[in-house]
Amino acid sequence: MDRTHTHATHATHATHPSTAHDHDHQQATNSQAEILDLDAEVLAEHTASITAWLPLRSTPHHIVDLGCGTGAGTFALLDRFPDAHITGVDASAEHLRRLRTKACSRGVQERVHTVQADLDAATWPGLGSPDLVWASASMHHMARPERALRNVYDVLAPGGLFAVVELAGHPRFLPADAPTERPGLEERLHAAADRHQAEHMPHRGADWGPMLTAAGFTIEGERTLTVNLDLTMNLDLTTNPDATVNLDDSVNLEGTRGEAVARYATGVLQRIRSAVADRIAPEDLTALDRLLDPDSPYGIARRDDLMVRTQRTVWAARHA
Repeated sequence: MDRTHTHATHATHATHPSTAHDHDHQQATNSQAEILDLDAEVLAEHTASITAWLPLRSTPHHIVDLGCGTGAGTFALLDRFPDAHITGVDASAEHLRRLRTKACSRGVQERVHTVQADLDAATWPGLGSPDLVWASASMHHMARPERALRNVYDVLAPGGLFAVVELAGHPRFLPADAPTERPGLEERLHAAADRHQAEHMPHRGADWGPMLTAAGFTIEGERTLTVNLDLTMNLDLTTNPDATVNLDDSVNLEGTRGEAVARYATGVLQRIRSAVADRIAPEDLTALDRLLDPDSPYGIARRDDLMVRTQRTVWAARHA
């Protein structure tokens, strides 16, 4: 965020606190929604590989997507299971609105139902009796995940599957020696972000296996996937030794994909900046702002060495 915009925001807040707060909240919501959309676009093959791996006993007909956001998992599941109907649950009305708009544009609005709900609440709204529940990057937000897991168990049909997908952390986008004036900047940013998130989301990075077992589930599979997207090469997706993913190895990351990666990197690093600006060295903040400046010749959009490195783990848990 540049100094001019910061000053204007503070001035508005001083005059109209409620209006400014609503505006800032809407900006944050829109920013998060854009990142979710870009995550879905950039990592589409990654998500598809997870849906293909799920150890299902039969094709699901009713799926619940918990913390669905703008629909990355929803649409991957709809593509994978063309006869299924999905209930998307999220606390954000704006995210659900975007999901419904996408469903209409894809002609699948009859297969998508949305429910606005706080999954940290003691009781949940009626969600039917799904045979597959999907929760991607949402469980670590729960203040009381053990209660949420019991709620999932109560909702899920006997024999149904619960898929929990969790992040190892924010994606990485820069080489280790970048930028030239502050090598290793991204790792220092991530270290600061990890410390910040540990204070606010203590369950991020947790091992969900024991918690799932304690809630009554039987673990039927666990898989860690590491994704490397290199704009100068092809997609490389590796997994742990007991998991195999078959992808077209000729994926072209030039053009539209490259532009999406640049926007994705910008959005993620901007969110990290908002969380850690007061926790990092002034020299690192200056270097970060230079990367985020769309007019800078050294900005992210003009770099030819961008990549996406991320790791996610999925647990497949069966209702007894």
